[in-house]
Amino acid sequence: EEVTRSESSQAKKSQHAEEAIFYMNCRAAYLTVLKSSLENIKSKEQLGLVLHQAGRNPSQKTVNKYWTSQTTTLNFDDFCTILKKEKPATKPELLEAFGKIDTDNTGYILHDVLYKILTTRGEKMTRDEVSAIIKQTDFNCGGKLDYKKFCDLYLTTNEQCCKAAQEKLEVDSRLRQQQFGNQTETSSEGITPPVPKPSPRILRKTDPKLAPAKGGSRTPSRPSSAQSCKASVSTTVSVGAGSSRNTKLIEPDTMKEWQCAQSKGCFYLEEDGEIISHKYRLHLPQRSTVCITIKPLNLRQVEGKSCHWMSVDTALYILKENETQENLELVSFTEQQNKEMFGWKGELGSGIYWLLPFTTGCRLKKVKTQVTGEAELVYRGEDGELVLTKEFRAVLLDIFETIDLDGNGRLSLEEYNFFELRTSGETCDEEAWAVCKENFDMKKNELTRQGFMDLNLMEANDREGDPSDLWVTLLSLGYNKALEMTEACPFVIDIYAEKCKPRIKAMYLEAGSWQLNRAICKSVVNKGEAKVMDGCENIIIYTYKAGRRITAVIENKSDNKVIIHVNNQQSKNCLSNRGLAVFAVEVAPKSMMVSQHVVPLNEQEEWLYNCVHSLL
Repeated sequence: EEVTRSESSQAKKSQHAEEAIFYMNCRAAYLTVLKSSLENIKSKEQLGLVLHQAGRNPSQKTVNKYWTSQTTTLNFDDFCTILKKEKPATKPELLEAFGKIDTDNTGYILHDVLYKILTTRGEKMTRDEVSAIIKQTDFNCGGKLDYKKFCDLYLTTNEQCCKAAQEKLEVDSRLRQQQFGNQTETSSEGITPPVPKPSPRILRKTDPKLAPAKGGSRTPSRPSSAQSCKASVSTTVSVGAGSSRNTKLIEPDTMKEWQCAQSKGCFYLEEDGEIISHKYRLHLPQRSTVCITIKPLNLRQVEGKSCHWMSVDTALYILKENETQENLELVSFTEQQNKEMFGWKGELGSGIYWLLPFTTGCRLKKVKTQVTGEAELVYRGEDGELVLTKEFRAVLLDIFETIDLDGNGRLSLEEYNFFELRTSGETCDEEAWAVCKENFDMKKNELTRQGFMDLNLMEANDREGDPSDLWVTLLSLGYNKALEMTEACPFVIDIYAEKCKPRIKAMYLEAGSWQLNRAICKSVVNKGEAKVMDGCENIIIYTYKAGRRITAVIENKSDNKVIIHVNNQQSKNCLSNRGLAVFAVEVAPKSMMVSQHVVPLNEQEEWLYNCVHSLL
């Protein structure tokens, strides 16, 4: 076990180092074109230039994908996201592309053929542009292009671009003062490098429901020199090892006479780092004392498989519905902790409430794991028929357990549709469900475990054993190619009421709304420690410790937007959802926003939160 832990620690250090190098390279490329990492890319041409500096050679189609008719600016976070998606071309990929033209494998392509292809296919080039290529003597000879030499030169030029940008960054002392990320020598107990969230420009057109209200603001950019700070405030919180695991929350077994309702759900990590989850409607027929808890769902333990999601922090925000769903009022949130369970106990009046699950993203985040090979999902038996492998069957049972929200051992159409929405983006209507009923085992119009297994086997048969569609399902549910759930966290919610029968129902599966952001901000402002920034009375930093997490909120009471520089470099054994040890955020006028969430990197050790917020 010690060896495994040591290997895991080494893997984390290696991953942190890789990410630190990636962000250093991003920054180097960005600052060869722009003066500061807070400055935005303002044109399509500028985006192309910065991508070239980062060793990419984007086509116009690629640039247009990120700079649409709705785009006005892109920030540094957006740029990092683009670089993660647009990997530089490798030599094997380039040679494979040329090999499709050079079918005789001579290593050369005639200029006449090259002219024809480049001026008539795909993103067409002009004759002048093609002429510029074939005039280069380094890789042209006797009316032919030596494409192996061309590939070598192309890759070397890309490397030189990146190297020149890095050297410029190292030499320029003014730029060196703009430090904002972990460098590779930062200790592993420090705050880890980022999984940046792109701005909504890249993700979707503006949705009025997602527009930030008082609780929201734009995504973080990176700071310019901290030396230009005009005012600052420092906050320190020291937490003993394991001291956050209090036991104030009343144990549910002491409420045996109370009536109970339960629902399961799941946090899913999107490709861009955004987290989506189920959202619930709670009905209380009369006033009652209630106890509401949330904790990670403990699925079967498989020897040798890690249960990463069991360490993910969870919380529930309880909002009261007044006249409409839009008009929700924060009641409370699950701040008391008992091991991995978080809960709240108090009195609620009769009516409709909304339960909004939340996780900080400190632990549920994109990670690079070394997975060798791909697990086998199906095989052909002795009779030639397709059979699900033992490992895949076990995973399907776990998936069934997770998506069976009411835990009755069957999937209703509503439960199945949450699964479909997540895996295919579509839903199943009553007619299709009736067809399903004719072909698969159902009880009381609900799909059984066996029916669910057979449904997946049919999918494999439809593709004649090709597991591609099955992998799409698994990956969208947070599994990797080794069948480990690394990008999802199933959870279970329990509601106990003393005087009535509570009813809970999952209503949506979506990203955190502005109402959740507002609730988080409000909870920290109501319960946290407030510090007015020295030298700037309009900026207030609220800090609140709930269980094993610390949340900081910035309130800007002024009539102007402000840029706040946030420095965590003196923190020890901390993990921030922002990822960076130093970053900057822009706060709109008369608004408040979450600065960061922080949890201990190692819960068995003491941790120190030391954060300085400064006005730039």
